Amino acid sequence: MTETEPLREAMIEAAERQLATSADHEIATRAVCEAVGVSQPVLYRLFGDKRGLLDAVADHGYERYAALKAAQEQTHDPVADLHAGWDGHMAFAKQNPALYQLMFTPRPWSRSMARDRVMDLLVAALTRCAAAGALRVEPQTAAQLILAANVGTALDHIARPALFDDPALSHRMRDAVFSHVLTETTAHDDADPLHATALRLHAQLELTGTEALEPAETALLRRWLERITQPAATLEDLPS
Repeated sequence: MTETEPLREAMIEAAERQLATSADHEIATRAVCEAVGVSQPVLYRLFGDKRGLLDAVADHGYERYAALKAAQEQTHDPVADLHAGWDGHMAFAKQNPALYQLMFTPRPWSRSMARDRVMDLLVAALTRCAAAGALRVEPQTAAQLILAANVGTALDHIARPALFDDPALSHRMRDAVFSHVLTETTAHDDADPLHATALRLHAQLELTGTEALEPAETALLRRWLERITQPAATLEDLPS
């Protein structure tokens, strides 16, 4: 830990407290500095500007979010864990409305990686679903659909609580999206068994790897599986 790290953390925490109590979900850099007992040049030296401070608060929010995810028990049923993950996301938004809006409302100038890192957690959860044969599409696509729905629902709950005070609305949205990306317990006549098998094998390869193949062979196998699970892609579109 550097000499400035405790001061930096104190300023982030002060900014988050101010953000949570502000009627317009804004912060004043002068008030943040006064709360910690430093001058404004210190803030600029540590964060660059107000935007840099807000980015740091958003990333700090991700650390809290990730800690909650880590504390969530991982069961033998990845689909059940995915349902619990949706509800946990909604609970985090409800408990931290101002912070949540900072983390997930688009800010084109932001350098915060919070949203991308939340996406990574979701992709990991969906890879477990794919490895169990429970996913219709590749984890990245499923994660994009689920996160967009989860964030949109949560932001609507925060912005217009009177219109979105029924908790069943969240589950109806969850079930609608999940029905699109998750498989049913029984096979469909129109299901593509090769696509499903390739998707599952690719996920298993990502999770556990294999010692049966050389690294170059594993990379080639992964490339073939990606072509099967993403039939619209060309060889040039796929990563090497």
